[in-house]
Amino acid sequence: MMPDAIPVFPLGGAVLLPRGIMPLNIFEPRYLAMVRDAMAGSKLIGMIQPRLIAGAGDDGDDPELFDVGCAGRITEFRETGDGRVVISLTGVTRFAVTRELDVTTPYRQVMPNFDAYAADGREPVPLAATARSALETTLRTYLDTQGLSADWKAVAEADDESLVTTLAAVCPFDPVEKQALLEAVDLPARAATLNALMTFAQGPDGNSGRTMQ
Repeated sequence: MMPDAIPVFPLGGAVLLPRGIMPLNIFEPRYLAMVRDAMAGSKLIGMIQPRLIAGAGDDGDDPELFDVGCAGRITEFRETGDGRVVISLTGVTRFAVTRELDVTTPYRQVMPNFDAYAADGREPVPLAATARSALETTLRTYLDTQGLSADWKAVAEADDESLVTTLAAVCPFDPVEKQALLEAVDLPARAATLNALMTFAQGPDGNSGRTMQ
């Protein structure tokens, strides 16, 4: 049973996907409180991006949020000696924000709607062989234009979802592009979006200024 309210961690450029793993280094007091409260309850935290409009800056501590995020369960928790906590979130399911709640907690909470994302809990639709081949070919070109390399044996051995989820996490796309990956209807659609974004990032001359983190 998923909760009726979920705490959210707004973080631009960071997208959690179902079954993906996101490490987080928590040090702000409000998010330390959020993690401790989550550990005492459902262990769920909603990762969601702030919706920043170019040239408009942000809205201080409460930026407007995108409409879709992903609930993650705390699967690793470690306290450090300097007041921080280090956690890992494992993606459970996406959610649509029904509304933001008026709360007294220092962190924000929303009412989530999980109905449209029931398929997130099932095995993903596999990629067609041609789609998988195209993704690997585009990835090779994308890395070559940036002077980077990859462990191609590991790429070849990775299952479709692991490859797409990892690339969605590590490629330095902007928040709107990351959001497009999150909101893709299924794994084949996400792979197609990823392929298009990597192609676009190479630019018309095949040489992009972006670098992979």
